[in-house]
Parts: sequence; C-alpha cells; structure tokens
Amino acid sequence: MSDEFEIIDEDVGPEERLKRLRERLAAVEKERKEYLDGWQRAKADLVNFRRDEASRLQDGLSRAENRIIQKVLPVLDSFDRALGDIHKEHLSEEVERGFGLIRTQFAEILKQMGLMEIPSIGRPFDPALHEAVGEEESPEPGGTVTQELEKGYQRNGETVRPSRVKLAMYK
Repeated sequence: MSDEFEIIDEDVGPEERLKRLRERLAAVEKERKEYLDGWQRAKADLVNFRRDEASRLQDGLSRAENRIIQKVLPVLDSFDRALGDIHKEHLSEEVERGFGLIRTQFAEILKQMGLMEIPSIGRPFDPALHEAVGEEESPEPGGTVTQELEKGYQRNGETVRPSRVKLAMYK
C-alpha cells in the first residue's frame, strides 16, 4: 500500500490512526508552506526582474536618444550661425524668417524630447556643464564664464553636450 493509505490501516487502533493522520497533516502543511514560500519568492523575483528590465530598457532608450541628439545639434548650431549678426546683411527678410521658423520648429522638437540649454554666461565655471577653451581679461571674478562659443545642452539632468566657454582670468 502507498504511504497515503497506510494511515487508515485497519490493523491499528483509533488513537494510532489519529496520530498518523496528525503526522500526515503536519507533513502536508509543511510541504504546502514550502511551495507557497517558493511561489512567493518566484513572484517577487519576477516583479523585480520586470522592474529592473524596464529601467534598463528606459536607460538604453535614453542613451540612444542622447546620441541622436548629439548628432543633430550641429544642425541647430548651423541655424544659429546663419541667423547670427555676421550673416544678417546677406539674408533677405523672407529667408531670415524662413530659417528662423525652421530653427524654432527644430528646437521645439528637441525641447519636447527634454533638451534644455545650459545657462553659462556670468555663471561660475562648472566642469560638469562647461568645457573651458580659453581665458580673457574681464571685470568678472576669475573662473566666471564670460563668453559662450558653443551652446551646451542637458536632458533629464544629464549633460548631452557641455558649453564651450571662455573664462575670466584670475587676477
């Protein structure tokens, strides 16, 4: 006979049968608890895995978007240069207005992606936000950004491209 049917063996008295039933019940309850604990651990592991995987995917997507943004920022720089004071005399009003509209549209798309300009001029140099390319005499305190040669940008708190700047000399 199998182990399960042994507890109802008719050769033993009712007290022995009750004892065997209680032992079998305790064994089954222990086994049930082990299965339940294992299932709960597996469920928690799955929840953690899904959360971690979603975070990894979001990080990967953000890095990929930042790389694309880095590749198109020179186009935005070109619009800024084309619309700058140096080229104003060479542009008709219609062309300047057209370039301005395209630049605005392009900048708005990048803004919707979370891109923000890094404010630089008049601020203290911050190596996480700025790349110093020179110094110049200035009434500003030493280490203050006096000129921005290339705009810098941040996205989601991460520097996509540092501002290229000149600093006031220390006296």
